[in-house]
Amino acid sequence: MRELDLLLEAWLEQRWPGAGTAERAAFERLLDSEDDRLWAWLTGRVVPEDEALRNLIADIAAHGRR
Repeated sequence: MRELDLLLEAWLEQRWPGAGTAERAAFERLLDSEDDRLWAWLTGRVVPEDEALRNLIADIAAHGRR
């Protein structure tokens, strides 16, 4: 899904270089998710149970609104 690619690419460019080990691990877990689930998380229709993923999703979504 192109929209997901844009959101994830923007976060990678801006945040990945300064991301810590835990945040990078959460991002890698995020990439293991199906596109439909990622989209539901990023649009706020569903909230991930995993706190690290919740925080990461919020950060990615915030970057997408800029």
